[in-house]
Amino acid sequence: MMAAVVACGTVMAADQPTAKELRKERQEIQKMAKKDLKAKVDKNTRKEAKRLKKEGWQVKPGALPLEKQLERAYLMQYEYDENQFPKYIMGEASSVGENYDAAKVAANSLAITNLAGNIQTEVSALLENTVANKQLSPEEAASISETVMSSKNLISQSIGRTIPVMECFRINSKKNHEVLVRIAYNSEMAKAAAKKAIRDELEAKGQNLHEQLDKVLGF
Repeated sequence: MMAAVVACGTVMAADQPTAKELRKERQEIQKMAKKDLKAKVDKNTRKEAKRLKKEGWQVKPGALPLEKQLERAYLMQYEYDENQFPKYIMGEASSVGENYDAAKVAANSLAITNLAGNIQTEVSALLENTVANKQLSPEEAASISETVMSSKNLISQSIGRTIPVMECFRINSKKNHEVLVRIAYNSEMAKAAAKKAIRDELEAKGQNLHEQLDKVLGF
């Protein structure tokens, strides 16, 4: 039996930065020299690893050290394509169970749900940018936006194989295992998963907006 399940990293849509703010932030990161970016990663890695270890997190024997896992996660997180869209969408979650395997399975499932929410956020930013460039009419944008906001579960079901980025665990006072995982998903595959989910939902509503959806997702 699962004692408790906790999803991490979920942020309410109202707190999300606008597409313009996201693009500016990513352009600034892209301007950073490789050496400076590495220094930023190292600084974040040391700080985060210290915090996690203090909270009792550790890795299984034979796994990459926590610092190396974090470094990989940060480097992937800072990669963007020429349109300032992340090269990888990240998802994270933790779960508590009576044994390690059960906790890991639940954590992975929750991480995929979190990943779907982050894909949803990125698509919303792309939609905002498309509207700002007047590539969609207000009516078309409203229809797609409403569908995007309700498509998290459908996107989750469309996600294929993810990339394990980080995995650590700790044992609580009740001797239960808590497993924390971080996963990544290729951005092109993420957009394809979102497109399938949103397109199917639009068709179910009797709305034919395929070309408009292509404009939003850039293909």
